Amino acid sequence: MEAYMTKRALKRMAREGATESGHYGDDAKVRRLPVDIRERGNSWSPLGHDGASRNPDRDQSYLKTIKPKSPGQAELMEAIDKKNLVMALGPAGTGKTYIAIAKAVEALEAGSVARIVLSRPAVEAGESIGYLPGDMEDKLAPYLRPLYDALTDRLSSRRMRALMADGSIEIAPVGFMRGRTLNNAFVVIDEAQNCTYMQLKMLLTRLGWNSTMVVTGDPNQSDLLPGISGLADVAAKFDALENIGVVRLADRDIVRHPLVAEMLGVL
Repeated sequence: MEAYMTKRALKRMAREGATESGHYGDDAKVRRLPVDIRERGNSWSPLGHDGASRNPDRDQSYLKTIKPKSPGQAELMEAIDKKNLVMALGPAGTGKTYIAIAKAVEALEAGSVARIVLSRPAVEAGESIGYLPGDMEDKLAPYLRPLYDALTDRLSSRRMRALMADGSIEIAPVGFMRGRTLNNAFVVIDEAQNCTYMQLKMLLTRLGWNSTMVVTGDPNQSDLLPGISGLADVAAKFDALENIGVVRLADRDIVRHPLVAEMLGVL
């Protein structure tokens, strides 16, 4: 017990600047930690060796600024940076929606836009909306869930709820977009293959001043009857317009499980 108390006393004296002899104020015998983290050499730091950049010793699966994982993704990100209207067409798993929402969050947090508007059609994939319980908002929630998932991945749940509460982030089905003008906003229209030609025309003409709109979809996976989807027709007409970006991603751009690309190659 006496030895234990002695060790504790020595530790307390060391914290207070004392030496083992019990004298205080002898700075020459006090060993201080380096103030500048760079003096620690190659030891790990959460901020990196320069105090700001990413530390190569740390494996970060999440980055505020995403990086393209394929040539198609690089083309899409470049188009979003340069164009006010971009159409991203491609198979499932190519990161169309994720990149669009990540860019939207990036623009909002940088102050480039005042709000994010996310929209997608409430079209059933073999099920009827009437079987879902609750009021209209409850019935629409499952169709908007993928947008919530992508937002949560880029923002914390608390931050996302706060931004939605003050109107900085709005998620709405396509049917609620008519008659609006979206100024100073980043707009993402998801699952556009389930929109008719007239619905897409209505959505695209919502674009206002200082706004960016990204339309994503896979023309080969429409839940509408054959010939009803207007995505492919609109994209073909926009190919001739220099100020609109039309990016077509392919199987090589799929970043999900490798089997996704194999399945889509035969289905």
